Amino acid sequence: MALVLHAGKINKNAFKTLIAAEYSGVEVKLVDNFEMGVSNKTPEYLKMNPIGKVPVLETPDGPIFESNAIARYVTRLKTGNPLLGSSLIDYAHVEQWIDFASLEIDANIMNWLRPRMGRVVYLPPAEEAVIAALKRALGALNTYLASNTYMVGHSVTLADIILTCNLYLGFTQLMTKSFTSEFPHVERYFWTMVNQPNCRKIMGEVKQTETVVPVQSARRPAQPKEAKPKTKDEPKKETKKEVQREQPKAAEEEEEAPKPKPKNPLDLLPPSKMVLDDWKRLYSNTKTNFREVAIKGFWDMYDPDGYSLWFCDYKYNDENTVSFVTLNKVSGFLQRMDLARKYAFGKMLIIGSDPPFKVKGLWLFRGQEIPQFVMDECYDMELYDWKKVDISDEGQKERVNQMIEDHEPFEGESLLDAKCFK
Repeated sequence: MALVLHAGKINKNAFKTLIAAEYSGVEVKLVDNFEMGVSNKTPEYLKMNPIGKVPVLETPDGPIFESNAIARYVTRLKTGNPLLGSSLIDYAHVEQWIDFASLEIDANIMNWLRPRMGRVVYLPPAEEAVIAALKRALGALNTYLASNTYMVGHSVTLADIILTCNLYLGFTQLMTKSFTSEFPHVERYFWTMVNQPNCRKIMGEVKQTETVVPVQSARRPAQPKEAKPKTKDEPKKETKKEVQREQPKAAEEEEEAPKPKPKNPLDLLPPSKMVLDDWKRLYSNTKTNFREVAIKGFWDMYDPDGYSLWFCDYKYNDENTVSFVTLNKVSGFLQRMDLARKYAFGKMLIIGSDPPFKVKGLWLFRGQEIPQFVMDECYDMELYDWKKVDISDEGQKERVNQMIEDHEPFEGESLLDAKCFK
C-alpha cells in the first residue's frame, strides 16, 4: 500500500514529512478531505492514534504517529539519505538540532500561541516568560547561524526541515518583523529555507505576519435554556453550536493555524501621509546629529490628522524602589504592547539615580485616540495616566523632542534607562 498521511493541507507538522518526502524521492499521499476535529475523532483514526493527535502516517507495516518520528521514517526509506548527514557525528548533530527545534523553538511558540487562540487561559506574566524563553532560544540559534548556512554541514538536512516547520507558525502568526529583526541570521535562514523549491512546493508562499494574533476568549458561549426556542431563533442557535464546534477545531492541535484575523479598525481610517515604518527606520539609523536629523525628520513626517501623540506617567512610582524590578516592569509592558506594533511607536524613560524611580513615556498612535483594542487587551494601560500632546504648545513639543532623543538630564533628573518600542 502507498504511504498515506492523515492531516490537513496547512498543517505545519505534516509539512515536515511532505518536505522530507520531496527531498527523498518518496511518495506520500495526503488523505482527501481531512477535517481537523472531525476526521481525527473517528473510531478508525483513534485505532491508529488513541489520543487523536495529528498527523498519522499509514504504512504497510502499521501506523506511525508523532510528526518527527514520521519524518524520520520517511527519510530513512532512502538508503544513505544525505538528509541524515554523511557521518555518525553528522547524524548526532541532526538529532541534536531536531531536539532543539522541538524543545526550545516549537514548545515556546506553541505556549505563546495557544493562550491567544483561546485554548487555555491567557495570563500576561506567563506570556512574558514564554517570550523571554523563545528569545533566548532564538538568540542562541542566531549566534550559531552567524557562521553557518544550514544546521549541519553545507546542505539541507532533516534538522533544517523540522526547524523551519517549527518556526512557521511563529513567523506567520506571532513574530512580526520588528520582533525577528533582533535575530537577522534566523531571518535569513528561515526565508532561505521556505524558498527552497522542495519547501515552497509544499508550503506555498510564506508571508510574515504584520501583527501578533489577538487574544481570543477561552470561554464558550452559555448553553441555551431547555425551553424550546422560537422558530425564528433556530438559525442563531445553530450558529452558536457552530462557534462551539469550530473553536476547539482551531485549537485542538498545535499545528492548526488560527482563522484569518478580522480587519483592524485602524486599517479602515483614511490614508495618512505619515508612513510609520519610515519614521522607525529613520530613528533606528540615525547615529549622529540626532536632533538635526531624526527629530527634524519626525516633525516633517508627522501627520496630526492621521496620528496622535500621548504622554503617560506611571501612577505608582513610589513602588519603584528596586531598579531591576522597575526595568523589568517596563520591559513587560513593551512586550505586551506588541499587538500594536503596526500602529504605534513609543519611548519609555526610567528616571532617577536613586529610588523611587519615575517611569514616564511618550507614545505615537494611529488615529486621534488611544486604540480601543490596546486599552482592552493590554492591562498595563490602566497603570498609567494618559495625556494627549498639544503640539501647538511649544513646551509640550520640546518635551516630545527630549523624550525621543533620551535627553539627559530630563526634567532635571538623570536617566536610569530608556527603552524604545518600534
